[in-house]
Amino acid sequence: MNSLMILVAGPYRSGTNDDPVLMQKNLAYLESVTLDLFRAGHLPVIGEWIALPLLQLAGSKVPGDAPYEEILYPVAARLLQKCDAVLRLEGESKGADEDVRIGRERGLQIFYKLSDVPGCG
Repeated sequence: MNSLMILVAGPYRSGTNDDPVLMQKNLAYLESVTLDLFRAGHLPVIGEWIALPLLQLAGSKVPGDAPYEEILYPVAARLLQKCDAVLRLEGESKGADEDVRIGRERGLQIFYKLSDVPGCG
C-alpha cells in the first residue's frame, strides 16, 4: 500500500453562525479521523491546521474578514496541489465541496468514508 497525503475536508464554518465554540467543534470533527489515517500509514492534513496560525498572524478578527478570505480557502487550494486524495466527511460545506471539485479536477482519489481509505477498512 502506498502512503497517501490526504486532505480531510468537511464543515468548519458552515452552520455555526461564526460561533467560535461551534467552529472548534467542527474542527474536532475533522480531526477525529486523522489518527486512524496516520496509523494506516497516511499523512492526514486539514487546511485549518495551516490557515488558523496564518490568520492570527495576519490580524484576522472575525470569520469572513479580509485576512480570512485571503488565507483560508487559498490554503486548501495550495494543499491540494500536494495531496494525493481527499477524504470528504459528512456535513454541509461549500469549502469542502470546492476541495472535492478541485481534487477531481486534479485527478485525486476522493473518499467519502474512512473505511474506503486503503488500510482503514
